[in-house]
Amino acid sequence: MNIDTYDRARKLGIKSYKARVAQGQYPYLPVLDDIINKDDLSGDVNLGLVDIPLDRVVGTSTAGRTQAFAENFMPLMESNTEFGNKWALLSEAHLTDGIRDPIKVYEYLNYYYVVEGNKRVSVLKYFEADSIPAFVTRKVPKLTDDEEIKIYYEFMDFDRKTGVNFIWFSHTGGYKQLIEEVNKAPKHGGYHDGTTEIYTSASVADSADGAGIVLRAGDSKIWSEDTILEVKAAYRRFAKAYKQKGGDHLKDITTGDAFLAFIGVEGFDNVCEMNQDRILSGITAMWQEFLVINEQYKVEVSLDPPEQKKNVLSSILTPNYSAAKPLKIAFIYDRDPAQSNWLYAHELGRNHLKEVYGDKVNILKITTTSTEEDALAAMEDMIESQGVEVIFTPSTRLVDASLKCAIKYPDVKVLNCSINTSHRYIRTYYARLYEAKFLSGMVAGALTETDKIAYLADYPIFGITANINAFALGARMVNPRVKVYLKWTTLKDSGHSADLYKSLYEDGIDYVSDQDMITPKKASRNFGMYKLTGGEPINQTMTVSNWGILYEKIIDIIMQGNWGSTDSEKSSTPINYWWGLSAGVVDIILSERIPSGIRRLVETIRDLMIKDEFASFTGEIFSQDGRRRCEDGKGLGIEDIIKMDWLLDNVIGEIPDIDKLKDRAKSIVEIKGVMTTDGNGDKD
Repeated sequence: MNIDTYDRARKLGIKSYKARVAQGQYPYLPVLDDIINKDDLSGDVNLGLVDIPLDRVVGTSTAGRTQAFAENFMPLMESNTEFGNKWALLSEAHLTDGIRDPIKVYEYLNYYYVVEGNKRVSVLKYFEADSIPAFVTRKVPKLTDDEEIKIYYEFMDFDRKTGVNFIWFSHTGGYKQLIEEVNKAPKHGGYHDGTTEIYTSASVADSADGAGIVLRAGDSKIWSEDTILEVKAAYRRFAKAYKQKGGDHLKDITTGDAFLAFIGVEGFDNVCEMNQDRILSGITAMWQEFLVINEQYKVEVSLDPPEQKKNVLSSILTPNYSAAKPLKIAFIYDRDPAQSNWLYAHELGRNHLKEVYGDKVNILKITTTSTEEDALAAMEDMIESQGVEVIFTPSTRLVDASLKCAIKYPDVKVLNCSINTSHRYIRTYYARLYEAKFLSGMVAGALTETDKIAYLADYPIFGITANINAFALGARMVNPRVKVYLKWTTLKDSGHSADLYKSLYEDGIDYVSDQDMITPKKASRNFGMYKLTGGEPINQTMTVSNWGILYEKIIDIIMQGNWGSTDSEKSSTPINYWWGLSAGVVDIILSERIPSGIRRLVETIRDLMIKDEFASFTGEIFSQDGRRRCEDGKGLGIEDIIKMDWLLDNVIGEIPDIDKLKDRAKSIVEIKGVMTTDGNGDKD
């Protein structure tokens, strides 16, 4: 009989008991009957036979056996008792044949409380097993505004859809993020075709104690069995490495939080192919990220260039940049700027830096492919061979490569042109273009003779939806009858641009908001906001993003030694530079053709915006579905504008489903998209 093993387990129990008593805490197993109030429950769900994670088995359902175990499930009774003998026999059985008989448990808030099988749990916990088979009855609490309850409801939905019951997050939205990360992985992810069955009624006798309201969960899943196995294997390797590093001692962060952050950087496909040692190395590199992980979900948005602070220590440590020792800057493009309207504007900004700083800067550029691997390799080469200190990646596609580079080279300042990226290792920047779009909409609304104007958009990503709605608001402010017809140029069936313009004209649309920048190699009059005619368009306004001004102000922050102190009180907080009219980063050019009265009105509103005395998204605002998004006399917060995933009620059109987009558009939308799979623009 394995009494020695029992004695070692009992020593662990006594140690835990004494430690809890010394801290004034309850030293025995938690009892579910003491934790829940039946009036707070909505019912039971019979989950059947399930493999449950042992680290989530934390207590017993009733007080009958609780004092036989310490809080860590290790035994407390003497070895010469009947209890000790049975425990030792179970230990021997586990070592020879394994413990196979399922236990019975109640599950509540993703913790398990044993109805039958406490000793089996104790033995397997001693031998550090990962899981145990169990007949599970879920105690479902009533839905409230309590954060833990809301997370639990997300967990139940995730468990029902995937069959994965061992991942827990400390914040809402974690399960949706995890599903998105896995589904976008080409090799190991993807949706599994199958219908989802809602809970159905079952026999009362199916419950763990044979009483109560019982429901049975459907077993249809959105992931294939292979994907589920990959998630389980990857998570368990990560959990072991994370524990080895000491992650289980971090406060306010679960292993699930850390796992989500890790695959967000590495990609689920890569993590699936990592062994435990490689995962441990990756965790070590990202350790600072985990220390502040619950802060990283809050992005600090900088709406204006920060006031420069005089920091004597920083000024001493900051190099005096000169021709002999210039600041080395690199721009990484995923396409040829001469072939891309977007990147051409950033190339003009790069040239602006050279003109402003002269030989104080050494500015390099490289055009790579849009693959993450090639972009990361290009950045690493720039750093190691050229000594680059600052990297700008003007494409949203390169955000993941930028993050990996920043983690590997923490002394290099890496900035990506995107919005709402919540990682402390990189900073992001974007032009607050919706202000100029509002002004352009005012002109279109005032000039239209048909009350029908159009907005041509490319990618349904963060920031673009705000531009569309601001244009529609500006138009309606001067013309309450106006309708804005939204067309997406990146749809698979969008056809030839000439056909699109012809159809708009034939539908009576007389003014169009189109792309904001064109390249010399693609000369066209179809830019800005113009009057649509049967021939050449007549340009009226052009919204401008002065990327050179933005880059200049960022480089000035670095050169003045204020990178770590000017922007945020907490160095761990991610920063998004989202500068607009007041910073000179955004502006609007008005044609001389516009009547003087309209020009004066637009210029007046522009000046008020610069002084922060007028905001685009103020007053009563309704979306297409009739929901009031902003009350009269109030304004939308900056987070509401950034994450806007709805369209104004005078917009005719929709936010497209990702499957309707061209392949090149999908890669961007998967990263920063605001669309939903049902295409209605409202997130569930």
